[in-house]
Amino acid sequence: MAAPDELAFHEFEEATNLLAQTPNETTTRSDQLSPKGHVAVTVDSGASYGAEDEVEESDKTVLLQEEKQQPGFWTFGYYQSFFDVDTSQVLDRIKGLLLPRPGHNFVRHHLRNRPDLYGPFWICATLAFVLAITGNLTLVLAQRRDPSIHYSPQFHKVTVASVTIYCYTWLVPLALWGFLRWRKGVRERMGLYTFLETVCVYGYSLFVFIPTVVLWLIPVPWLQWLLGALALALSAAGLVFTLWPVVREDTRLAAGVLLSVVVLLHALLAMGCKFYFFQPLPPEPMASPHQATSQPAATGLPPTLPRSVAA
Repeated sequence: MAAPDELAFHEFEEATNLLAQTPNETTTRSDQLSPKGHVAVTVDSGASYGAEDEVEESDKTVLLQEEKQQPGFWTFGYYQSFFDVDTSQVLDRIKGLLLPRPGHNFVRHHLRNRPDLYGPFWICATLAFVLAITGNLTLVLAQRRDPSIHYSPQFHKVTVASVTIYCYTWLVPLALWGFLRWRKGVRERMGLYTFLETVCVYGYSLFVFIPTVVLWLIPVPWLQWLLGALALALSAAGLVFTLWPVVREDTRLAAGVLLSVVVLLHALLAMGCKFYFFQPLPPEPMASPHQATSQPAATGLPPTLPRSVAA
């Protein structure tokens, strides 16, 4: 039988002192006993309530963002989302397009329904300026090798390069997107990329031409054509692998013709830049010494009269 002292109520001095020091705090009872046989009392400082409030506020914020309507295309906020990318994403998209893998769709695995205009814009701007600068440098180097070549700064090449590159990056995807929409109406099983996704694909495909144009400064014709062919093959392969999942549901004839036109236009762009920006100026015509000595020297004497008139 238990002793009377064991059945009497004991005062827990530790818990009493703790509650006296923090009277406004909440307490929770634990069924576990401390090693000395006392009941453990836990003091809640209210941090858990604050964490729960933060979670509720974050949930409300997410719901409000989802319910917020998308801004119109005429507003700045609509286009701001297309420039919301960082350097790692841009580099990953460049690598994914220039090094395509079979069965690995660039739009689905890299763009992920979030096309950007930041990468294509700066790639086109850089390519345009590099074309204009290297085109002028080619003439400077040619004049040093051959003094008969006359060189003057050709600033109009900046305008020509910018107009050419940006028109190609926007007008060709627009025509391609319109053709694919028309074919989708004919064959319902065909997929379709959005217009901005198509622009994004074409913009990133031009990146490989930037180092190629710089290497075209090497005055070796066969090396220039070899580098141009390699750059064209990488860029065109990225376009073909990206467009193939969309056009494969079409007829073989339509798919073959479409991909052939895409590659042909890409080749025309590369060859046009090569012939226009890297064509050396013809040498200045110089009079030969024989022609200069054979001309009679002009004299100030009056011409002699015919004999018939003198008689």
